[in-house]
Amino acid sequence: MSQTLAPHDPGTSPAPQQASAGGLSHGLKQRHLSMIALGGVIGAGLFVGSGAGVAAAGPSIVLAYAASGLLVMCVMRMLGEMSAANPASGSFSVHAERAVGPWAGFTVGWMFWTLLCVGVAIEAIGAANIVHGWLPGTPAWLWVLVFMAFFCGSNLLSVGNFGEFEFWFAALKVGAIGLFLTLSVLAVLGVLPGTDSPGAGHLLGNGGFLPTGVSGLLVGLLASVVAYGGLETVTIAAAESDDPVRGVAKAVKTTMWRIAVIYVGSMLAVVTLVPWDAKEVTEDGPYAAALDRLGIPGAGQIMNVVILIALLSAMNANIYGASRMAYSLVARGQGPKALGKAGGGIPRRAVLASSGFGFVTVLLSYWYPDTLFAWLLNMVGGVILVVWGFIAVSQFLLRRRTEREAPEKLVVRMWGFPYLTWVALAGVVAVLALMAWDADTRVQVLFTGGLTAALATTGYALQRRGGSASA
Repeated sequence: MSQTLAPHDPGTSPAPQQASAGGLSHGLKQRHLSMIALGGVIGAGLFVGSGAGVAAAGPSIVLAYAASGLLVMCVMRMLGEMSAANPASGSFSVHAERAVGPWAGFTVGWMFWTLLCVGVAIEAIGAANIVHGWLPGTPAWLWVLVFMAFFCGSNLLSVGNFGEFEFWFAALKVGAIGLFLTLSVLAVLGVLPGTDSPGAGHLLGNGGFLPTGVSGLLVGLLASVVAYGGLETVTIAAAESDDPVRGVAKAVKTTMWRIAVIYVGSMLAVVTLVPWDAKEVTEDGPYAAALDRLGIPGAGQIMNVVILIALLSAMNANIYGASRMAYSLVARGQGPKALGKAGGGIPRRAVLASSGFGFVTVLLSYWYPDTLFAWLLNMVGGVILVVWGFIAVSQFLLRRRTEREAPEKLVVRMWGFPYLTWVALAGVVAVLALMAWDADTRVQVLFTGGLTAALATTGYALQRRGGSASA
């Protein structure tokens, strides 16, 4: 990456935003953005990863999801404020550059690109393992290759492909969660045929609401934070819609009820229906365990289908988001120029580069099938928190500048500014500190810290050199 970054000039701050979206099509419709915003919060982290949180925190996992959900609401509100004022395919990377300097945009942009590329590999492995379970005669690595080839190919053809796939994936996920919540409410009320209401027995009995103490609640908090990753993609996608300002504003304004219903509501349903320490919560997943308690035939396989959809949806979204982030960085002189070509409104070289690690994973999953998944998770575990930290700092600086220079752009406003911005930033630091304190997640903080330091040092050195260079 033989680039140098142009010196930061606040007076010309809109330029990076304009350049980042140049050459891209506007093939996403408002219905695509609405469903991406609604279904994008429903990922495999919720369906699978929440089991470890329930086992660690017990019923208090509801508090953990509510607390981390409040943090995410603030982050999305801040990001929405900046993205509605200056829509850009580089989203928070562009905002960080405008607020702090090119080194900050470089750092957070390539960090997020790394996160998404590794995420593609993780999701491909997870999806392949599910299909391998159904078809044990086929090797898992083959399905990694099939899924990678399919979604890489679809993203190369048209941004509309991404929008359509995400629309229907999201619709299926929302339908699954909606049906789960409906059945759960009926069961709790005691009106679901064949079931008796559990009352508050599972919530308050068996050790009480906080059975493992504060330490268990903190572990549950860490598990819940990971599940919220991916919400940021809607602000990247908005730059390729026909009305990005309205799309961002609508998506962000509905974040609160989406988090409250989908995450907090479904976790409350799970711990009400199933004893928190039941072994099937971690073995089968909390949602499959709850459906099984309701007597739903084939509950485990039903959830496997839903989880497969969630994984494929995340793969599709991450390839899209990574390619647009890379394209935006290159357009601002912060990456190899070879990735900056866009044909037919699609940054095809950026799509291929962003899919590259997923294809490498085909070999890695063949050589290290038992250890690769955990290694990849450790590699990027804390990156999303660093991204959120940059969002908070950028919003704090840009809000005052926008109020002075163009207050009419503040279509979305952060609540309680500047106090809630500081609270959100403190929350990010606190979660990172908890990760460093916990032995199981400490390695993730070390990986994240090393990546942040390396990219920040490189970005600052390139910024100091000034000018531009060919790639």
